[in-house]
Amino acid sequence: MDLLNTLVDKGLRRELPTREEALAVLATSDDDLLDVVAAAGKVRRHWFGRRVKLNYLVNLKSGLCPEDCSYCSQRLGSKADILKYTWLKPDEASQAAAAGLAGGAKRVCLVASGRGPTDRDVDRVSETIKAIKEQNEDVEVCACLGLLSDGQAERLREAGADAYNHNLNTSEGTYGDITTTHTYADRVDTVQKAHAAGLSACSGLIAGMGETDEDLVDVVFSLRELDPDSVPVNFLIPFEGTPLAKEWNLTPQRCLRILAMVRFVCPDVEVRIAGGREVHLRTMQPLALHLANSIFLGDYLTSEGQAGKADLEMIADAGFEVEGAGEVTLPEHRAAGGGCGSHAEAGCGSHADAGCGAHTEGGCGSHEGGGVCGTAGVPGAANEPRPDLVAVRRRGAGTDLAPNA
Repeated sequence: MDLLNTLVDKGLRRELPTREEALAVLATSDDDLLDVVAAAGKVRRHWFGRRVKLNYLVNLKSGLCPEDCSYCSQRLGSKADILKYTWLKPDEASQAAAAGLAGGAKRVCLVASGRGPTDRDVDRVSETIKAIKEQNEDVEVCACLGLLSDGQAERLREAGADAYNHNLNTSEGTYGDITTTHTYADRVDTVQKAHAAGLSACSGLIAGMGETDEDLVDVVFSLRELDPDSVPVNFLIPFEGTPLAKEWNLTPQRCLRILAMVRFVCPDVEVRIAGGREVHLRTMQPLALHLANSIFLGDYLTSEGQAGKADLEMIADAGFEVEGAGEVTLPEHRAAGGGCGSHAEAGCGSHADAGCGAHTEGGCGSHEGGGVCGTAGVPGAANEPRPDLVAVRRRGAGTDLAPNA
């Protein structure tokens, strides 16, 4: 297929595809799906080999968010029966992080619900970062606390944070249909603040909220322009008790096409399969490793993921290897330069709007959605609702039960 050959060539040169080419990837047929995965897989292997980076979420504060993000189980007015608790103490958060690190995670993502942190909240998180790094010197720490005020990103960096996550989630044109208590511009501003403070910017999207192909391409092109180091791709978890509970629009094949499109547009960044992979990719998860070079290990913020052991077995069985703590995730040109800079002709992004993702199921810039690997239930049509695959997290942070890692 000429389209795929062209996209592979562009990906190896870090050249931006055209919008028409990106849309064409999403429009490919199921008959061509393995060809699409194989082509995007060539780009993934060129920049990242067969390494898979493991990330681990710690939900520092769950529920009771004042923002109205329609996709989020922690939103204002949510009826979802999730765990609700206030800030974990630094030692509690450090213990939770240790479970993920013991399971092979290289990065810990500290997430808190809410519009954004107060200065006191930044102090709390700073103490938590220090506690984690005292026990695990080499660990990467990403904070995800919502909208940042001036100076807060710098304070997190000084405390030892390596990265900051704040997702764009959807296209600018449709953002107001999903959230009304803050704007798309607010999110872009926070990504830029993180980048300017020297944090590795992490910013991604949520697919499956009823958006069009054009919306998906819009948000991924916007992310490329912001030039993040990592782009998490979340697949909506339709939590009962949220406005999007009936949005079951994704098939495993659709998810793979979305991941392939993201890889072609962002060839040399860490593409992470985030919330919802177990719910929507299901038995096709191993194929997604040929597209993304990063996943979350174990559970998510408010929902359960498949067993951490199953994640590790999946990676090994698919012929991939877990990225070690001493390995550098990003290609040399990005790791050394703090992003791809102003490679205009290479299409990496102009950095004029610099910035950079993990957590969905979302909330105001935190919340990573989640899914469970599978419970009883006989699947029907590929895109038939599967509420049996959505399980609220009842273990780990905020509980007395051991975490899944």
